[in-house]
Amino acid sequence: MTAPIALSGTGALADRFDVFFIDQFGVLHDGTAPYPGAVEALARLTASGKTTVLLSNSGKRSAPNEARLVKLGFKPGSWSHFLSSGEVAWRQLADAGQSGRRCLLVARDGDTSAVDGLPLQLVDDGAQADVVLLSASESDRYDLAHYEKLLGPAARRGVPCLCTNPDKIMLTPAGPSFGAGRIAELYAELGGPVTWIGKPFPEIYTAALALAGNPDPARVVCVGDSVEHDIAGGAEAGLATALVETGILATSHENERRRLYKRYGVVPGFTLPGFYW
Repeated sequence: MTAPIALSGTGALADRFDVFFIDQFGVLHDGTAPYPGAVEALARLTASGKTTVLLSNSGKRSAPNEARLVKLGFKPGSWSHFLSSGEVAWRQLADAGQSGRRCLLVARDGDTSAVDGLPLQLVDDGAQADVVLLSASESDRYDLAHYEKLLGPAARRGVPCLCTNPDKIMLTPAGPSFGAGRIAELYAELGGPVTWIGKPFPEIYTAALALAGNPDPARVVCVGDSVEHDIAGGAEAGLATALVETGILATSHENERRRLYKRYGVVPGFTLPGFYW
């Protein structure tokens, strides 16, 4: 495999590309605070005329994600667009017409923003559900056995499941834990059908390119901390990729990253030690 080109910072990418698809968790912030230099680097990219699309495997819609970034200290207007997998799924559900369907929503802290405005009836039991929506994981509170008990009745009836956060690992204050993507895998293991929305799947890249004005793909780079999602997804979409060695890779070594490249059959074009200029 060809080794990625190691760059010292985001400024070196700005010399090569015009459009940036940037992951948020693990790249811009850790869920509680921005990474050093990330606020300034994002603002500088956008101010220099680059199109910056924050592309997130968040089950929430785009607006709540943007509001959270501002609370974390990012400057309003320092990115061009925000697109979450939750936003893509919400639009699909709205277009499909869901009036009267009963939905089991798996989210965090009782948050219902993933379905607000949709004519769905929320239920809290898999035995009653017509559709399951996995938008987030509470693995810092519950183990997989909890989710098996909750979702098993729906999976065994073949109830369709939408996973709007394909990340299998999430960052928590206590360290990495399993994400909504792992819960979706469990649902499939229990016999239920799963539709995946978000990185590395193609719909979110098609939507992001449209938001960016359908630019020349050769001028677009995908920046993220996940080989499985950000790098594999960007490469499959025919875009350049840059792996940031923070987030879920913060404690990884080069040999471990090489194993990930081999496992997912992809090597990033570039690596960055962090999202700073």
